[in-house]
Amino acid sequence: MREPVNRTILLLDIAGSSGRDDVVKAVLRRSLNAVVNQTVLAAGAEATQQYREDRGDGLIVLLDGNVAKTAVLRALLTTTPELLHEHNRLASAGSQMRLRIVLAAGEVTYDPHDGTVGGLVGHDLDRAFRLLDSDFLRNALTARAGEPCVLLVSGAVYDGVVRHGHRGVRPELFQRAPVAVKDSVLTGWLYSGNGTVQKTAGQDAGTSLGSAPAAAASATPALQRPAGAVFHFHGAPVVHGSIVGGDQHGVSGGHVTGDVILGGTVAGSEGSAGNAS
Repeated sequence: MREPVNRTILLLDIAGSSGRDDVVKAVLRRSLNAVVNQTVLAAGAEATQQYREDRGDGLIVLLDGNVAKTAVLRALLTTTPELLHEHNRLASAGSQMRLRIVLAAGEVTYDPHDGTVGGLVGHDLDRAFRLLDSDFLRNALTARAGEPCVLLVSGAVYDGVVRHGHRGVRPELFQRAPVAVKDSVLTGWLYSGNGTVQKTAGQDAGTSLGSAPAAAASATPALQRPAGAVFHFHGAPVVHGSIVGGDQHGVSGGHVTGDVILGGTVAGSEGSAGNAS
């Protein structure tokens, strides 16, 4: 068994592929590989700096440590959605492609055996796959029907890269999410592509929202005031058989004819009424 090495882990999965026929699946696989080709190229990764493994309806991409994670993130946030949009704009309804994407990092061992394909081993890789296959990420993609993909980064990628606000990476647009998996709860950070952080279906109500100010989650409630209109008179207002409602400011001069009703019912008490002539 070889020694483990640190790699950037990029996992992609095509949503809803199990319901497609084999011809469409083949087209989607080719399109996915084309999207990944251009994404890693935009990130500056050479062919010798990456390892890929076909998962049928998805891909494992391992990138060498010399490929900057900031560049990979920028490509995933810009190039990948643009390429998916171009594909979907020209594809038939049955050939539309939407992706769940996880970006993680950690130690991975390549342990191939004769007669088999693949051979990747690693705790960090296992955790990344659990994020990819989680109900949380599936629900996130379902909730964002107008977007071609959702991106979830691991805690290690957020702490090491995202939170520092490198060029093109805005930490306030990543939402912290506790992700329930088989035997534990993992921390991921969901990217909000529409420029605002929103709660995703199934997210715990107590989850913190990225780098947004904590005060936003506990905004001070508006001051309460009793029901009924509050009147401010400067001089004698003129009222001819009308009901005056709402705040009245700066009304001056004139003569009051008829009943003038001021205020309203407060905490069960009757409002005041006056009769002026």
